Amino acid sequence: MRPYIPKSTFAFCHALLASRLLPTAASPTAPLLSVQALLVTAGLLPRHPDLSLLALNSLLHALSRRAACPAHPRLALRLLRLMLSPTTPPALPAPDHLSFPFALSAAAALDAPPDPSSSSSPSAAGPQLHALLVRNALFPADHYVTTALLQLYSPRPDLARRVFDELPRREAIHYDLLIGSYARAGAPAEGLAVFRAMFAAAAADGVDPDAVVLTTAVAACAQAGALDLGAWVHRYVERAAPGLLADAFLGSALVGMYAKCGCLDEAVRVFDGMPERNAYVWGTMVSALAVHGMAAEAVACLDRMAREDGVRPDGVAVLGALSACAHAGNVEEGLRLLREMRPRYGVMPGHEHYSCAVDMLCRVGRLEDAVGLVETMPMAPLASVWGSVLAGCRSYGNVELAEVAVRELEKLGGTADEGVYVQLSNIYLDANRKDDARRVRKLIGSRGIKKVPAYSAVEVDGEVSSFVADDQAHPRRFEIWEVLRLLADQMTQKPKEEEFIEFVCMLSRM
Repeated sequence: MRPYIPKSTFAFCHALLASRLLPTAASPTAPLLSVQALLVTAGLLPRHPDLSLLALNSLLHALSRRAACPAHPRLALRLLRLMLSPTTPPALPAPDHLSFPFALSAAAALDAPPDPSSSSSPSAAGPQLHALLVRNALFPADHYVTTALLQLYSPRPDLARRVFDELPRREAIHYDLLIGSYARAGAPAEGLAVFRAMFAAAAADGVDPDAVVLTTAVAACAQAGALDLGAWVHRYVERAAPGLLADAFLGSALVGMYAKCGCLDEAVRVFDGMPERNAYVWGTMVSALAVHGMAAEAVACLDRMAREDGVRPDGVAVLGALSACAHAGNVEEGLRLLREMRPRYGVMPGHEHYSCAVDMLCRVGRLEDAVGLVETMPMAPLASVWGSVLAGCRSYGNVELAEVAVRELEKLGGTADEGVYVQLSNIYLDANRKDDARRVRKLIGSRGIKKVPAYSAVEVDGEVSSFVADDQAHPRRFEIWEVLRLLADQMTQKPKEEEFIEFVCMLSRM
């Protein structure tokens, strides 16, 4: 005879089991929705409200992390609404201070566009939850809530800054989120100002930077070209917390910062001083060598990884070595590396590896070989591939292939940005096809196509200055133009060595 199990005992076991198993239900095939239906079945959850709330929070957490499927974050917010409505059958436990961070994560997943370049408007769920938290005094009192709210607003630094300024007591993670928010928005200088303010407020807040904050700050230094501040952070860690140099992320950030700021020797010194170097650290070192065009050294690192640290190269490390070959013009070595990725290192070539190889061929004018490689790709070529082909066509004057590349770019994105059509127009002008160039320029104006301008950054006396090509708004533009004129004059005259040294000394006194 089947033993009798009281319904209350079954409910107790069911809630406990759900609270333990739901966080692991992250695979697309997991029966998450059927578990949700079972959880909200009348007669089960209300019997043990404490365990029921634990199970519901686990379900909220699982749904909020399933950002790959838009339906799951929406279900998380719907479940929260049910928990906030006691009159809706079945009656569910009211949310606590742990429920809202999961709901804020779900709102952030809904706000995140699938395409980073998309300008889709954010949903109203975030601001509504923000208002609810203020009304229930959970903001800014609760640490978990404030952290989740900063994460929600991190794509919009102005809103994140407003939340940050309202915090009565700031912690290291709050500084990290705001610095990262500015950096991802292309404003690393503002993020570094927050980092400096962290040290100024250390006495009042009692917060010391941890490895996460320091890593974010060093990455912002690399983005802004702020070598002096990045080196100061390095000295601070060596003096105050030398154990943090063993952190793979902080060490890699320092290696990358020094390399991007032109100090390869310092990057190597940091790398050699790290007690443990994993695949991520080695990949950063390979990329640092690639930035400086040291192809032989970058490729040699792939073998050094296994020999010195027992680390097998991954796709990132191989991509860095390919990029080094592209920068150095070492085409044959790069193509050999692409062929041997799978048999030698066990790494399947991805789209980014083929894209790098195509760019490498286009840089040296082997456009036909580049197109031949595109045709053999096991995956559909994306915009990066055809963008490299178009740039090669501009350098080597191949009009017909440039038209093919633009058509392919239009198929991929519906319409290309202004930079693509400007390149095509310039290719037409170089080929003396003025009517075609004029037609393309009219197309740019009629479609209202815009291109976000790239900018350069340089640090002088601790101050980061950014400027764009033909910058008409830079406060020191006349001095910049005068120095460029002097450089152009000197390059056309081909001065002797002593005259060149005198010229450099004159520039240093300006």
